[in-house]
Amino acid sequence: MMVLDPDSIRTILVIKLRAIGDVLLSTVVLRNLRHAFPRAAIHFLTEPPARDIVEGHPAVDRTIVYDLSHQGPLRYLWQIRRTRYDLVFDLFGNPRTALITRASGAPHRVGFAFRGRQYAYTTVVRGRGDTVHNTQFNLDALEALAIPIVDRSLSVPVKVEDREYVQSFIRTAGLFTEPVVALSTSGGWYTKRWPLERFAALADRIAQELGAFIVLPWGPGQKEDADKVRSLMTRPAFVPPPTTLRQLAALLERCAFMVTNDSGPMHIASAVGTPVLGIYGPTNPALQGPYGEGHVVVRLEGLDCLGCNLTRCPVAGHPCMNDLDVGAVFEAVRSLAARHPGRLRI
Repeated sequence: MMVLDPDSIRTILVIKLRAIGDVLLSTVVLRNLRHAFPRAAIHFLTEPPARDIVEGHPAVDRTIVYDLSHQGPLRYLWQIRRTRYDLVFDLFGNPRTALITRASGAPHRVGFAFRGRQYAYTTVVRGRGDTVHNTQFNLDALEALAIPIVDRSLSVPVKVEDREYVQSFIRTAGLFTEPVVALSTSGGWYTKRWPLERFAALADRIAQELGAFIVLPWGPGQKEDADKVRSLMTRPAFVPPPTTLRQLAALLERCAFMVTNDSGPMHIASAVGTPVLGIYGPTNPALQGPYGEGHVVVRLEGLDCLGCNLTRCPVAGHPCMNDLDVGAVFEAVRSLAARHPGRLRI
């Protein structure tokens, strides 16, 4: 196993283009890199939707936003080559990021043993995405170079102005006079989304039986769903104004709990220390579940197809989500509340 001399590493590039949750989980490597290479400049390459997750991170000196609507891929290749990185980690591992890694010219290039990518790397790591949590999958890249893992935490770089923005609409809406539970209907694939009418029914039960007020955060293209859940509810709920990812983090850190599909907001909630109930079907919570202690997941146990990881469901009726009833999810909420006494009435 290669061990790098810290004095020989002056510039480091970490690549993780998308999705929001995956980018957040990949930031587990950053404090470890800063500890191992305290004098190196650490850069992070990602796409526009995840910029807020990385920019401002205390271990990142520069965030490079890979935006092909802004400039062409060849110009990015030229800029990365010109920087003369000493060490590159490709934590994304698609053909484009493999090419970027190879074109960087870095003497040390680390990536995973995905088909057709190994030409790009000087250190090839066996991908364990099917056996370990996504955070450990990313840390494997560091361990392949004997970089010590001294910090396994995640964080979102929330700024003072993000908290002030959230506080302004909290004050206007009169929130937090009672415990607040956030419900998020988002999910990158339709196969990961629990039905909206179930969310509405669950929200009413949480409000009525557990004495909580419901907040329905939303992201790009999701406000219609949040509005629909609120319209289906019999109890009041609040749909906040638009938020950036950091503003969403500032909101979620004020909540007692979050109930959510497997999604970027779920990982943001866990990163800011808010207990999470994750609703799962096609993804595996052991691999992509909410990170850290004290969270709960619920799914329709007994289905052979759980954890299929498919973006389209080949089974009539999409049973892993559509057959998961409100009662089962509400009992999981009660279980989550029992793990965190004082946050809700149980």
